[in-house]
Amino acid sequence: MLSPILQHPSLFLPLYTLQSPKPPKSLSKTPPPPLSLNPQTTLQTPSQNHNHSSLIISGPSHLSGHVHISGSKNSALPVLAAALCCSEGPSILRGIPDLSDVTTMISILRSLGARVEVYDGGVVVVDAEGIGSVEPCSDSVGRIRAGFFVVGPLVGRFGEAVVRLPGGCEIGARPIDLYVRGLRALSAVVEVGHGKLHVCAANGKGLIGGRFHFDYPSVGATETLMMAASMANGVTVLTNVAQMN
Repeated sequence: MLSPILQHPSLFLPLYTLQSPKPPKSLSKTPPPPLSLNPQTTLQTPSQNHNHSSLIISGPSHLSGHVHISGSKNSALPVLAAALCCSEGPSILRGIPDLSDVTTMISILRSLGARVEVYDGGVVVVDAEGIGSVEPCSDSVGRIRAGFFVVGPLVGRFGEAVVRLPGGCEIGARPIDLYVRGLRALSAVVEVGHGKLHVCAANGKGLIGGRFHFDYPSVGATETLMMAASMANGVTVLTNVAQMN
């Protein structure tokens, strides 16, 4: 079964429709002309005498054209990590932007043993059934802070996770205390050493639901603990959480 975080209908489409989406009928087949500025509008490049980067824009101007809006990176990264929660069948995600951070997250999933296929139109299929490791590639995790998201799914599903500290930074520079205390509230044993976070279920089996109050509404910690709690035995109550639309 798919984890609740992956059941939003806008994120999925059947496997037999994996293809580039057709443009709406209302749009012309001819590409729109490039955006242009009115004659009275000028854009000056930064002066060599400036001590910082700047743009000097003189208006007014009327802009027109068509822009394709891709999916949100900050939504795509945790959803990709959440696909690790699924032990049966593939997760089909759509609207995934073609960005370097997304490519890095995909490499992190693959280093754990997940099968990931990328299709045109922002479609990514993740099959996490054959995960064979609880420690992702440290080099890949070190490139993006979002790589730390895999902690929740791994310890929730397998009862153990060994993950490099986010972005390669020490705990003092990029604090993860909310993650640590939150996982401990779910009956996990957490240790930090040698630049890595070692997490395991205290009972040797899996996490247990608990209560945790955030000192401040951290988005990353909220997402991580939600993923871990979705596979914990019992009810988990998180308060002062980040509210994400």
